[in-house]
Amino acid sequence: MKKLLLLFFVTLTGVIFLARLIYLQVFSEELKLKSELNAVKTVFDYPERGFIYDRNGKLMVANQTAYDVMVVPREVKVFDTLELCNLLQMEKPDLIKQIEKAKNWSWRKPSVIMPQLTQMEYAPLQEKLRKFPGFYTQRRSLRKYLVDHSANVLGYIREVNQTEIDRDDSYEMGDLKGKSGIEAQYEKELRGKKGVKRYLRDNFGRPISSYENGLYDTIPQAGVNLTITLDSKLQEYGQQLMQNKRGGIVAIEPKTGEILSLISAPFYDPSITMGRDRSKNINALIRDTITRPTYDRGLQAQYAPGSPFKVLNALIGLQENAVKPTDRFYCAHGYAYGGRKKLGCHSHSSPLSMERGIAESCNAYFAQVYRRIIEGHKNSHEGMDAWSDHVKSFGLGNFLGYDLPAGRRGNVPDSEYYDKWYPDGNWYATTTISNSIGQGEVLATPIQLANMTAAIANRGYFYTPHIVKKKDGKDISDPKYTSKRYTTIDAEHFEPVIEGMNQVYKTGTASTVQIPGIEICGKTGTAENFAKIDGVTTQLTDHSVFIAFAPKDDPQIAIAVFIENGYWGSRYAAKIASLMIEKHLKGEITRTDLESWVLNHTLEQEYEKPYSGKPFQINGPPVPIDGPKVTIQDPSQILF
Repeated sequence: MKKLLLLFFVTLTGVIFLARLIYLQVFSEELKLKSELNAVKTVFDYPERGFIYDRNGKLMVANQTAYDVMVVPREVKVFDTLELCNLLQMEKPDLIKQIEKAKNWSWRKPSVIMPQLTQMEYAPLQEKLRKFPGFYTQRRSLRKYLVDHSANVLGYIREVNQTEIDRDDSYEMGDLKGKSGIEAQYEKELRGKKGVKRYLRDNFGRPISSYENGLYDTIPQAGVNLTITLDSKLQEYGQQLMQNKRGGIVAIEPKTGEILSLISAPFYDPSITMGRDRSKNINALIRDTITRPTYDRGLQAQYAPGSPFKVLNALIGLQENAVKPTDRFYCAHGYAYGGRKKLGCHSHSSPLSMERGIAESCNAYFAQVYRRIIEGHKNSHEGMDAWSDHVKSFGLGNFLGYDLPAGRRGNVPDSEYYDKWYPDGNWYATTTISNSIGQGEVLATPIQLANMTAAIANRGYFYTPHIVKKKDGKDISDPKYTSKRYTTIDAEHFEPVIEGMNQVYKTGTASTVQIPGIEICGKTGTAENFAKIDGVTTQLTDHSVFIAFAPKDDPQIAIAVFIENGYWGSRYAAKIASLMIEKHLKGEITRTDLESWVLNHTLEQEYEKPYSGKPFQINGPPVPIDGPKVTIQDPSQILF
């Protein structure tokens, strides 16, 4: 029995080996393919990366032909290094370094030695490439920027690193990938799919014919063309207005959530991220920690929103039945509370109703509205949480969910936040009174303020902001971007607030920047600006802030402008917002006096100052730090 069992296992093993041998030799091409690999040259055929158009069909980003010089280390023979360096216009140590890098990557696989040669640079090399065994050129399609603006939105592409290759085996050393902006967010759609061509080689390594008549070749698939929501002309105009300034502009179409303009200043020409000097240029941009041109201030910079936040408190006050539009409050150059403390204010008429409180930007009015909101509940904790929930319903204090890779949450405090700073729970409405005027612990990004403004323009709802409008000519249908997101404020409460915002232009703090023929609703803001210098919190020049939408009864644009160190709201931000609105709605500028003033005034002198003002002692919980600056408020020093 044991002999039979042994014979059975020996016979079974033999049958299995025989079957596998027959399969490999008769049916499978696997061994044949492997045996011929040494005689086969694989060349990738890179697809056209998808084009990018603006909302009006203007081509912003296209492609251009370039050539990468490749090397397969195992095929390299002795060659004239000086001649090759002259052809490639590179130093000998750099060439040797690149070859060693290629060896470390793979002796058999091709690696890039010199990327992105232009047609002019490629021509002399093509004639003499045969003299350098192991080296060859590979044609690829590179980006060609047809605009000199919007670099922060469009983003750039860069060579993949080893970590990215390990994470996604569809990339090879030398491949390019979107690293920021739309190029990164929509990398899968834009990149397309590489094609592969295999050639038989002779004993000199030269391709002589297609391998297996192209049986294993694949055709490249072009990337998806994107139509984005930006208006290229509006973008170009906005960058002109932001020259020699720092800050962000975000404009949204309220009816759709489409981002009409997204500007971050300082800015740079996107074309410098392509070509042979791209790595040097990109590294220089990244290393610039002073002006931070790659830091998208429209999406990432967190600022105290200042007085534009007052309109939100007005809406919350109405919803909470804490105030009526006709209620009047007195202002004696500010609001006194807590003994000798005072929330300062500028000169204006008094007492004021809601409409005039918004138009005149009265700190005392909104301090009292805020106290009524918080104190209208059983305790300050419940009041703070109710207030916080209302604010967050406008998209503040969290990521909005837009389709761009950069972003920050901002900050909207609640009772838990203050309990961390006051563990005994001994805090009240007056402790957090700076929230009434958008200072203190409240932080928002410009896109959050623009979205808040769009929600007000729509009388209580907004669409998630987004940057892509169409893919290969087809409208996006993602419900994430086509569904309404409602705030916690009933529609009936928006009219008195909107009327107040309209009076800001007609008789209030922005009356000097009116645009003929356009009913605009807006709100000025002056946000205090502090930074720690040598360990001391120091007051710098205030930020200029403005939000607006227009036309009043048929909103087509909602905008937020934030100008760092811009003095006060109407000095820079309100002028720029008004000009952007007119440019979008009319296509031309009639307030050339405003335009001339903005174009001919610079804030560079402010950015060169190490500091201005006197050291300032912080009272209460600190504000989260955003980069080198902190925005903190002192109730006795607040402006409108």
